[in-house]
Amino acid sequence: MKQLILAIAAMTAPMLAITPAPAMANEVAVSIEEAADTLAPNAFVWSDPANTDPVTIVVSLTQQRAFVYRGDALVAASSVSTGKDGNDTPIGIYPILQKNEKHKSNLYDSAPMPFMQRLTWDGIALHAGRNPGFPASHGCIRMPTQFAKRLFGITDLGTTVVVTHGIVEGQKLDRELLITEEMRANQAQLAMLP
Repeated sequence: MKQLILAIAAMTAPMLAITPAPAMANEVAVSIEEAADTLAPNAFVWSDPANTDPVTIVVSLTQQRAFVYRGDALVAASSVSTGKDGNDTPIGIYPILQKNEKHKSNLYDSAPMPFMQRLTWDGIALHAGRNPGFPASHGCIRMPTQFAKRLFGITDLGTTVVVTHGIVEGQKLDRELLITEEMRANQAQLAMLP
């Protein structure tokens, strides 16, 4: 009987360590925020508690970073590569309009765009791709492959993506980013989805 209790304790101990205590949640977010400041190209940090809070993605063109929030809590950050001069990534608030795990570009010689999440109908999307750490795309937001894959797995059609020139700081989502005229226009686009 004693061996059975020890075996059960040994099996459950690792599961208990996976779920952070509420006090640790803030420490995890702070470490993600701190790590985001020094991410190398093609790198990311991820500590998503996988709860049911809605996901919001904020992309800073200035920082060349994507920040992922669950509810108001920062859970992940990644280096990105956005649009180069002449092919600028447009700022605004966008709903994810379409998702395709194995998408190929309609505009650029069927270039692979794995884990594509469309933001506009005229060719702007989040997707895995070359990520040198500076603007180098034709307008899309390229991410490290494993980050794009994880992000693809936690978003839905309609998930909010904010693209800004602003500097993103703090472990809490700045809700002011979500209050614009563009948001109302995007809601109209969502209403037109089949």
